[in-house]
Amino acid sequence: MMRKDHAMDLSPDDILQILQGYQRTAILCTGIELGIFEHLAGGAAEAAAIAAATHADERGTRILLEALAAMGLLEVKGKTYHLTPVADAFLVRSRPAYLGDIARILVNDRFWEGFRRLPEAVQKGGAVFPDHAETPGHPFWENFARYSAATAGPAAEGLAGILAPWAEARRPLEVLDVACGTGLYGFTLAQRQPHARVWSLDWPNVLAITQTYAQRLGVLDRVQFIEGDAFDAPLGGPYDLAILSHIFHHFSEERSTELLRHIAGALKPDGRVAIHDFVYGEEPPTENPFPRLFSVLMLIWTREGESYPLSVYQRMLAATGFTSPVVHELAHIPSRILIADRAPHLRPS
Repeated sequence: MMRKDHAMDLSPDDILQILQGYQRTAILCTGIELGIFEHLAGGAAEAAAIAAATHADERGTRILLEALAAMGLLEVKGKTYHLTPVADAFLVRSRPAYLGDIARILVNDRFWEGFRRLPEAVQKGGAVFPDHAETPGHPFWENFARYSAATAGPAAEGLAGILAPWAEARRPLEVLDVACGTGLYGFTLAQRQPHARVWSLDWPNVLAITQTYAQRLGVLDRVQFIEGDAFDAPLGGPYDLAILSHIFHHFSEERSTELLRHIAGALKPDGRVAIHDFVYGEEPPTENPFPRLFSVLMLIWTREGESYPLSVYQRMLAATGFTSPVVHELAHIPSRILIADRAPHLRPS
């Protein structure tokens, strides 16, 4: 009796789409770079008009437009192309939710090369380049500060809302924003709480950019800047609140605990920490894929970093004298905010 080939009952479409992932990334980034979405924000147009407006070849433009339509970012009616709602909301630079600049962070020569060398990173267990996320003054962090406002802004608004009842009762409210990048987490809270003052910590080359956001949000007169490495910079204080956004996934659990202990020492006895990161629970990877996929980026970009489950954060917080965290979800953002208070009766181990 012949054994049935079970592959005949399965579709390879998912695997083929995964193998085309780099093509899809290149197609989207090309559309952003050539200004396709800006041009179509004014209304539907044919390939020839779009090619002329973007100074591109007509045939090449048509092929790109068809590919963008195949990816669900454009719709085709006859010979004309127009934006889908999702492209109009997130890929037109003038829109408040514009995400195109994120491509400047996630799609760069170093990451492309790193993913090409992913087998080597898996075998080594970490970054394969001598310059990585912990390299002092790395220019990547300047780009991160310049172009991450589209994602930092909504998360900062969410954090400010979560903290509002507590923050309104803390007078004065003194805030330390660790590895602040844009600074938007502290600055947005300061906008909402006129009595708040913020100390923004990051590398000197990053803080030059951070300052521009403080000016833009009108809080520069209530901000001070601390230059240096989060692990050993003199922090000052004591502070009511420390904000740590997208930091711990760059380090091992041991190093992250060391950093959290350093931060705890700069807080008031009744202070608290707000942690924002790609935190996952006990759900299977298929139900919450983003943190697991993000860990692969950390494998090529850091020496020991990865996304961590909630259980690791609970363990780190307990070891450094904090209460068990309260977990807050953020709408349409694949990250969570954890709020934990210092517990004076608990001594850091």
